[in-house]
Amino acid sequence: MLLLLLGIVVLHVAALVLLFVSTIVSAWVVNPNSSGDLWTNCTSISGDYKCDPADTGVWIQAVQALMILSIIFSFLSLFLFFCQLFTLQKGGRFFLTGAFQILASLFVMSGAIIYTVMNHMWVPTAESYGFSYILAWVAFPLAFISGLIYVILRKRE
Repeated sequence: MLLLLLGIVVLHVAALVLLFVSTIVSAWVVNPNSSGDLWTNCTSISGDYKCDPADTGVWIQAVQALMILSIIFSFLSLFLFFCQLFTLQKGGRFFLTGAFQILASLFVMSGAIIYTVMNHMWVPTAESYGFSYILAWVAFPLAFISGLIYVILRKRE
């Protein structure tokens, strides 16, 4: 049982780290001379590196909010897991922890979908998706799977 708990905590922390990195790092769209993310768009011209704030459109603000909500809910889920681990009665399920983690996964999925659909409106076709965008998509199934495991998991002595 201890190995199962350790494994699910490692899975949860891995998803949380991926959420942090994908939200913070400036690599949602990249090309040799520029990169952009949810917060800034940076270009390199003749050795001069210039960063401007990201687009102020409603859709990018929705993606920003959803990514931040996914981090908050995933962190709260981890906190709730440790609280429930010590207070839940024997045989009880971690429903609240699982619900928060599943919500975190749905938030990151929604943010990535909105970014994918609306991306063509302001990103030149020469740019491609960067590793932060891919990490957001990888964080979705990890968070969802850990949420499902929490829902299924029963506390034992």
